[in-house]
Amino acid sequence: QVQLVESGGGLVQAGGSLRLSCAASGTIFSSNLMGWYRQAPGKPRDLVASITTPGTTTYADSVKGRFTISRDNAKNTVYLQMNSLKPEDTEVYYCHFKNMGTGTTSYWGQGTQVTVSS
Repeated sequence: QVQLVESGGGLVQAGGSLRLSCAASGTIFSSNLMGWYRQAPGKPRDLVASITTPGTTTYADSVKGRFTISRDNAKNTVYLQMNSLKPEDTEVYYCHFKNMGTGTTSYWGQGTQVTVSS
């Protein structure tokens, strides 16, 4: 089992910045994938960004150049620095964790609301 605790959502004006954090605890393999997804009401949950243990990153096209994902492996924590926020970034953001390996399970945080006002 893995537990995820998120923090850092909130309300910000367009053009502003927010930083999300997610700390993982429990059964954590040395090789794992952490990331952030987001979901608007009635829509699917979409990948925002992900990062592997050695630091390989993936970003959704809509956030490239504005968002930066990073991680602290010693703390099992992933961060999402969100700059130049737009109203269309308003969604619930979910932390995601998966140990690498066959048959491993995905874990999700409780979700944190990000609201960008115009």
